[in-house]
Amino acid sequence: MPTPPDAAVLYPDVATCGSLATALRAEAEGGLDPVAVTSSDIAPLLHASVASVLPHREPLQISAWHHERQWSIRGEEPFQGLPLVDGETKDLAEVARAARAWHDGAALEDIRRAAPFVHLTGRFEVPDNDPVRLTESEWQGKAADLEYVWQESYQALIEAAYAEPALRALYPFTSHWALRFSATTRPGLTLCGPCLTAGSDGTYGVGWGFITPDLGLFATPHEAVALAVSHLPPGLGPVALGR
Repeated sequence: MPTPPDAAVLYPDVATCGSLATALRAEAEGGLDPVAVTSSDIAPLLHASVASVLPHREPLQISAWHHERQWSIRGEEPFQGLPLVDGETKDLAEVARAARAWHDGAALEDIRRAAPFVHLTGRFEVPDNDPVRLTESEWQGKAADLEYVWQESYQALIEAAYAEPALRALYPFTSHWALRFSATTRPGLTLCGPCLTAGSDGTYGVGWGFITPDLGLFATPHEAVALAVSHLPPGLGPVALGR
């Protein structure tokens, strides 16, 4: 892998300012003056963060790319450490506008209006960490992800699982085209029921293993979902917080 260029070469304007935090303030032309903007001690030209007035928002993380001139942002909620917003842009002024809106507590949609490069992950804010609402938020995030998923069978699996009330009441998490369920939210997941998978050949698997369909392989996601529901443990209550 080729060695990335020196940060001062890719970002000479930032280097002139001495840090990404200072460059953001300069780009904002006073718009970030009352805002706490800090840079990384280790890589001040590449990383900065902007605090929010809302306690249920982590500081917005801003990172410069190493191989080309571009910036990424990520804004998380603190309990689970999951992103509410992210995005990539070559325009530092746009980053400054997004940072100010995040700091001011603007609604997520309003942050995107202020800086159109911002991508909303689909999750919504749950200030009181209510586990049922966190579960709803995570399902909404899964639905929002589908527009970026090329595998139609995976999209159909998520939609079929969400349509089933017994699964919709559980906290969903995914990896490698596999859908699993938990009786608790992040950060402490409690596995619950079997794993659902979507194959590239259009088949749907159900199994106890991570990707092994040892309980059955089906032609439709609805058959797979029905079998998964039949193997849920009895007496499940509302989703609890994962501590």
